[in-house]
Amino acid sequence: NVILGRLRPEQFLGGSFALDLERTRRLTSSWLEQQCNAFASIPKMTLEHFAEGVLRVVNANMEKAMRVVSINRGHDPRDFTLVAFGGAGALHACELADGLEIPRVMVPPMPGALSALGILASDVVKDYSRTLLLNLNSNTAASSRRLRSEMLQLTKSAKRDFKHEKWSGKLNLVSSADLRYKGQGFELNIPYGKQMLAQFHAEHKHRYGYAHNDHAVEVVTLRLRAWLPNQNTAVPSRIMLNHGKLSVQSGNVQAFFGRWRKANVMERLSMDRKTKLHGPAIITEYSATTVIPHSWTARCDKSGALILGKSADQ
Repeated sequence: NVILGRLRPEQFLGGSFALDLERTRRLTSSWLEQQCNAFASIPKMTLEHFAEGVLRVVNANMEKAMRVVSINRGHDPRDFTLVAFGGAGALHACELADGLEIPRVMVPPMPGALSALGILASDVVKDYSRTLLLNLNSNTAASSRRLRSEMLQLTKSAKRDFKHEKWSGKLNLVSSADLRYKGQGFELNIPYGKQMLAQFHAEHKHRYGYAHNDHAVEVVTLRLRAWLPNQNTAVPSRIMLNHGKLSVQSGNVQAFFGRWRKANVMERLSMDRKTKLHGPAIITEYSATTVIPHSWTARCDKSGALILGKSADQ
């Protein structure tokens, strides 16, 4: 990203730390030349095309992981918004969204600190599980008693642990079970209850396109999630963007998107709800950098989040 001009060396960490672009280019060029000379199968290439190839591999790996939690679970990515957080998430988000046809990307305020803020804002949650292999079809009465008994033990454990840690408030309990057809090597998590056998068949058909209603179904694991709502009043409802007051001048730079192009550079602190930025563009801030490719645009919503989308959709 540095070599391609997408991560600005002079504006890293909001301008408080400078990256050595020339040394990066020199060392990478030397290494690339050695590899091309040592292996005949590696074609000669420019430094920019090598860096772009690295990003394609990185993006392909991330896209594969995203498919596991979307398409492989029966969800259409086109129905969702991609949330990009962490210091590097917004560098890659638009290209990932293009690959999966996700129409929008949201970059929250202070994306590099989102996980830390999440700890302050999150509920108190404990997960419990009990592994057992139980045929859900045969001897239904005995199976039901066994399931109720095991779930009761999980519930007692949860209440005991929350009491021991001196948490106050009404405890919320959500129970589920991992089910599979007998002989399968994978399970589906289904809400616990009287209808979970029918729900399992329906979910299996939704996920994989078929169901075997006459096959034996096993309960592999019982699960219980116990949680209390967050009571931390110190977390602001609207996270302020002006957290460092490190001012960096906006302007135009050269960035590589298939070829060198002129790209707008804007400091996130200077954006408001009236700002609409057309790609190629780069938005800098203390905790992250957002890359907006050609045909994408960016704007701010009322919470301070960046909303990125294809030009025609904005």
